[in-house]
Amino acid sequence: MRIAILQTGGPPPELEARFGSYPEMMMALIGRDGFEYEIFDVQAGALPTPGDHGGVVILGSPSGVYDGDAWIQDLKMWIIGAQGQCKMVGICFGHQIIGAANGCDVRKSGRGWGIGVHSYQVEGRHSWMEPPLEVVRLPVSHQDQVEYRGVSTWVTLSSRFCPYAGLIHGRDTISFQGHPEFTPAFAAALIAIRGDRYAPHFARQAYRSLEGTTDREIVGQWIRNFLREPINGSGRI
Repeated sequence: MRIAILQTGGPPPELEARFGSYPEMMMALIGRDGFEYEIFDVQAGALPTPGDHGGVVILGSPSGVYDGDAWIQDLKMWIIGAQGQCKMVGICFGHQIIGAANGCDVRKSGRGWGIGVHSYQVEGRHSWMEPPLEVVRLPVSHQDQVEYRGVSTWVTLSSRFCPYAGLIHGRDTISFQGHPEFTPAFAAALIAIRGDRYAPHFARQAYRSLEGTTDREIVGQWIRNFLREPINGSGRI
């Protein structure tokens, strides 16, 4: 199966040298068993032709979906046109811009930053959610989030901090606010390099959360399962 990885930004250069790029992290999570990848630099204007890839994964970015950059609007319009022609997965910024393309409201949360590891309640069961979990723990790094879901959007993961942390749009698109592609070591290094953004006690709490287990590998399996399901081609559940 051919997978298009849509790169919408990157980690700080010193961290990329240690941990790799965001596409490399995502490809390591999903793996090579039955998948081959093509990377598109969306900020440079590169987008795949809809229908050329069986799956598309849209990654994180330091940008906000409400920023005025032309590439963000181009990507949003591309998502609208491509849904139903491929399996689509969004991560963090990808989660937010897929939401915006489907009538969700995305903004900076009044709850502030989410860093470290957050826990989410699983809402409902779907065929690709194997092995099943009741609660999902994932590394996070975000201030923006979906604050209102569209009428054709269903919730899969939620918490008090982020009620719309996992979403389904139609039958062929899913997204996650968390970062299953982030290892705890990378998430900790990202907090350290961005330390002036966070109060010291808040950063210490986030570091402690990263010392526990996460469910990133299981969510990686969910993504593999979803990508392997047949394309339904419908915009509605």
